[in-house]
Amino acid sequence: MLPNLILQRLHQWLLAIVMAFALCAVSVAPVLADESATASTWFDSIIERVKSTWVDGQPELYLPLHTYHARFAYSKEQIDEFNETPLGLGIGKGTYDANGDWHGLYVMEFQASHFKPEYVTGYGYKTYWPLFDQLKFGLGYTAFVTTRADIGHYTPIPGLLPMAALEYQRYAFNVVFVPGGHGFGNILLFFGTAHF
Repeated sequence: MLPNLILQRLHQWLLAIVMAFALCAVSVAPVLADESATASTWFDSIIERVKSTWVDGQPELYLPLHTYHARFAYSKEQIDEFNETPLGLGIGKGTYDANGDWHGLYVMEFQASHFKPEYVTGYGYKTYWPLFDQLKFGLGYTAFVTTRADIGHYTPIPGLLPMAALEYQRYAFNVVFVPGGHGFGNILLFFGTAHF
């Protein structure tokens, strides 16, 4: 039984990694706008972006800080049962392109809202506007694959979420918004990033 479980988990993670790289496709939208672009050009652009980020990227550390469940979307009883301190850690590689936009690849593990581990791997993109001195504001997205105990018992789930950041020198304070309805989603995940 144990070898089957290990094989099943390995299969899920391999699938998750493949899906994460496929989700990086969102970063090459300008290639799609080019009428002469072919599927091969589009795929080559995805591979080149991932390769460039991996090869040229500098090490990064990710630290989950807080999970905020919107109070209008959950009952007080639900809020009282949720974990809003997502203990965990992540690592990645990130790089800035010629326009000053950030591209990153990452893996992260943290305690989900129900105190069970959540695993995430993906690609992130942010573009920036200077505020003052070296402080800048960024907007972007993350394309990822996550696995959680409460959704399909760790079945990989792809996603695409908006992201915002305040960045100063090597440090960033990020927030990702998970949309939803009453009783699900409507979550802000705050995490810090340090670039080395």
